[in-house]
Amino acid sequence: MSATPQRHRRNRRLTFAAIAVTAGAAAMVAAALPAGAASGGGAAKSRTVDVQMLSFNDFHGTLEPPQGSSGTVSERQADGTTKAIPAGGVEYLATSLREARKGHEYSVTAAAGDMIGGSPMLSGLFHDEPTVEALNKLKLDVSSVGNHEFDEGKAELRRMSYGGCHPVDGCFEPGKEFTGAEFKYLAANVTDEKTKRPMLNPTFIWQKGDVKIGFIGVTLEGTPDVVTADGVKGLKFGDEVETINKYAAELNKQGVKSIVALIHEGGLPANGAYNYDCDAPGAGAGISGAIVDIAKNVDPKVDALVTGHTHQAYACNIPDPAGNPRMVTSAASYGRLFTDTTLTYDRQTKDIVRTAALAPKPVNKIVSRNQPKAPDMTELITRWNTLAAPVASAPQGYISADIAGRGSEAPEKPLGDLIADAQLEATAPAAKGGAQLAIMNPGGIRADLAYKAAGDEGDGVVTYGESYTVQPFNNLMNVVDLTGAQLITALQQQVSGPVNGASPKILQVSKGFTYTLDMTKTGADRIVVDSVKLNGAAIDPAKTYRVAMNEFLAGGGDGFTVLKEHKNKLVGVPDLEAFNAYLAKSTQAAPIAPPAADRITVVK
Repeated sequence: MSATPQRHRRNRRLTFAAIAVTAGAAAMVAAALPAGAASGGGAAKSRTVDVQMLSFNDFHGTLEPPQGSSGTVSERQADGTTKAIPAGGVEYLATSLREARKGHEYSVTAAAGDMIGGSPMLSGLFHDEPTVEALNKLKLDVSSVGNHEFDEGKAELRRMSYGGCHPVDGCFEPGKEFTGAEFKYLAANVTDEKTKRPMLNPTFIWQKGDVKIGFIGVTLEGTPDVVTADGVKGLKFGDEVETINKYAAELNKQGVKSIVALIHEGGLPANGAYNYDCDAPGAGAGISGAIVDIAKNVDPKVDALVTGHTHQAYACNIPDPAGNPRMVTSAASYGRLFTDTTLTYDRQTKDIVRTAALAPKPVNKIVSRNQPKAPDMTELITRWNTLAAPVASAPQGYISADIAGRGSEAPEKPLGDLIADAQLEATAPAAKGGAQLAIMNPGGIRADLAYKAAGDEGDGVVTYGESYTVQPFNNLMNVVDLTGAQLITALQQQVSGPVNGASPKILQVSKGFTYTLDMTKTGADRIVVDSVKLNGAAIDPAKTYRVAMNEFLAGGGDGFTVLKEHKNKLVGVPDLEAFNAYLAKSTQAAPIAPPAADRITVVK
């Protein structure tokens, strides 16, 4: 039974007394400020106070510890080698955050988007209500939206914010209505095309005693490129820098001088280890990507940038346009890390002190599984797992070893090949589209398939819950006509254009489709056109081919604009159904082996 969504939000008042900083820190601040600026009188409040900011990003509803390589973080060792450390799971994240807050009277917790969407089955099956409940228990104060917050459209995002049972599936627990987020979701650069107003709050002011910190939340301007058209229908996504600068000025007019931007856009550190120093040999030297240009242009009024989207870990100093030190952070993804930042707040100027001596130096910390689980999170997981169990535990097929997907850093991923093969098989019959090949977007592969059993199903068994975690979006399969020329253009758009030129997105391809990717070249030239073949025959630019893909790609998602030019579309089964049907052909005696991932020849 469905219920009408009702607006609901619990406002938490923060009214505690301030604490003093050490005499040494006060002296450093006094030395950094104009003569006579420091307050006098031994009984008076200290001029400055340290505010702890805990932050994370790209949680994606990962309540249980993620499996495979998605459930580890890479730690750089003293000898230069790296070590994989198991991490993540909301039971451990809760313990980590609660321990980190101890001894900090001033502590705020913030996030940089993608808290929901692309979620494992435990959360996704229930439209991410379990995750919002968990985030409330974590005492999250504020989060920007990310692109995945729009997976189910703006109406569903508002329901996540304000509560109410799902309009189709109704209330999941008898006698309980979903109450929505107790934290503030911010969407400063997402406006309604009709009203021209932000669809959610653009800013949030966190206050405790006489300490005020303003937060501005934005998602990447390119969100429409990475979300289905239905998900962003009726919305306009503005420039990140212009939006942040606009609202920083507005916060200043309100008397808020300390400002943090929560930005669902990120960077790419030169090393994947969470403890890599991205400020060596100089400030910000070890990071690239979209966030660098954003950081260099965001107004100096903004004191720190908490970022996300790229699922990378970094804590870099990228000076603001005035040359002042400013930290830019990201805590990887899936709750495997959190960032602990100290913001030194000056009560007289009401601003964050960002001198070279007192610039906040954030630290990314591992959410270790070698610590007690938070009992309330264990209860939450158990409760929702009980509701999901009849569906989640059903076996779908068998594998002979780990099959790397999200955790693979290679352009061609074994699990990507497997998914593409499943999609081709589901759409190859004439009555189902007559597909000759299938292509799959890499971002739609949300996990690995792990050989080791997660529960009592047995090693090598793939359950519905595990297959759902790999393919959670339930996109419908499309089979379309593309010319050979359009197909080649699509391959070139993997490595060129405004969306993928700086950060390539390599499509996963079905068996029989092969080509060479020459990374020694640049842009579209990286695709060796003469090497593109289907079943050994060169692709004919003038010939028409039947190509299977999910509806996201068919709509031009991920920058593949040429795919929107298709003709003769036939809509098929959901991608998860195609994947599970392929898995169902396997048996315990004849499990699926990891594909060789040899369809794309990469020249480096």
